[in-house]
Amino acid sequence: MASRIPTSTSVTESAVISAPFGAVWHHIKLASFPNFWTALSKAEPVHGASSDTDIVKWTFKDGTELEVKLEAHSAIDHYITYSVISAKPQLSYSSVVSTIRLFPITSGHHEGQTFIQWSGNFSSDADAGVIEDAKFKRREALADLAKLVKK
Repeated sequence: MASRIPTSTSVTESAVISAPFGAVWHHIKLASFPNFWTALSKAEPVHGASSDTDIVKWTFKDGTELEVKLEAHSAIDHYITYSVISAKPQLSYSSVVSTIRLFPITSGHHEGQTFIQWSGNFSSDADAGVIEDAKFKRREALADLAKLVKK
């Protein structure tokens, strides 16, 4: 019987994006992710959800589909929190809640640029491979976002 390697069930990736805060924050909406994240082919609203629930289906270029639910949004504190509520194919873990938070850099060498942080908290059944995959996907998406707003 194989034993599991104990691992942290959270991941946080961050970047300084060489663009003004407003140019970056404008893209942080669940339905807008395909505009910058090259791994996604499309995002579409899920119809049939209650009127006070924001659910978007992300379709990745590899065929994976995730339904993500907006859990929290603050235009004042500049963050969104979302959870994955369904997946095709089924995920190897029970749940994940992610938060993307932005900060305008107001002084120093990076003044006028944007600091962005993308965290994910996974259920305890997520293994080290899941955490590593999440780390690299976040890094890829943040690099994609930086390229988009730099244009």
